[in-house]
Amino acid sequence: MAVLNTGILRAQIAGELAGPVPAAVQQLAQTLADRARGGAAAVLYYGSTLRTNALDGMLDFYVLLDRTSAWPGRVAALANWLLPPNVGYIEGNFAGVMLRAKYALITLRQFEKRVAGETLDTTLWARFCQPCRLVWQRSDADARRVNTAIEQAVITAAGWSAMLGPEKAAPADFWRALFERTYVTELRVESGDRSQGIVAADADRYALLLAPAWQAGGVAFETLPDGQLRATAPQTERARQQRRWSRLQRWGKRLNILRLLKAAFTFDGAMDYVAWKIERHRGVRIEVAPWQRRFPLLAAPGLYWKLRRRGILR
Repeated sequence: MAVLNTGILRAQIAGELAGPVPAAVQQLAQTLADRARGGAAAVLYYGSTLRTNALDGMLDFYVLLDRTSAWPGRVAALANWLLPPNVGYIEGNFAGVMLRAKYALITLRQFEKRVAGETLDTTLWARFCQPCRLVWQRSDADARRVNTAIEQAVITAAGWSAMLGPEKAAPADFWRALFERTYVTELRVESGDRSQGIVAADADRYALLLAPAWQAGGVAFETLPDGQLRATAPQTERARQQRRWSRLQRWGKRLNILRLLKAAFTFDGAMDYVAWKIERHRGVRIEVAPWQRRFPLLAAPGLYWKLRRRGILR
């Protein structure tokens, strides 16, 4: 195995997390942190709008909490403790820009365990091995924990790419193979081309990180003369890990179904989110009454039949 400067991984992640974002994104992150009444450690911004810089889409945030009860709502906090994360929707004018965002709530400790691959949940390390921004942090100590967690997400993901990908390939091909597998596990609606696009959007970055992440994670490999990498784990180990992945994939689908059911009771801002989706995709503005925001499950049947009568749903 070649001797590498494993500081490449740390420097790259630190640079990404500290990267610039628009003032409107920072203000929205501050608003989310304030809702936790002092119990938020950090806010991460990630996803497609970060890659494209298109603020007219749906932004994605993770709010990392000290404890689930830091966010208002006792029942929702209990549900989040049992099966994180909870999700919500927020919209408004921030620094003069109209933004709409989904946010997820999870404790920092839950986040750390999941990016390290210590649970059956594969979604967190698969998501945060991709570029993200630390757009708000309570303290330098919290920022250091988040930096370490994101580094670990890359190490965990890279380790699985060695077990699930080709025996030898260009570095970017290992990541492409990994995202194809994780999208299936997460029950994502996007096509396989979407997972390919993640790597294509920043191919040099993924190529840079693979070998240092393998070394940091103890993955045996060699660099071939043509620049390809070969993961040299014994076939017995690859077979064992692939069997483990099959179990994680089965559990991943079940966890996602459970989260969808939980969201019916805990999704904060669900009616506004549905109204935005309808307006964006069908060009029809649905006004949401205050009582519908407060009781979305009661409001859902009436909204469904209203949309049916107007021909928006068939």
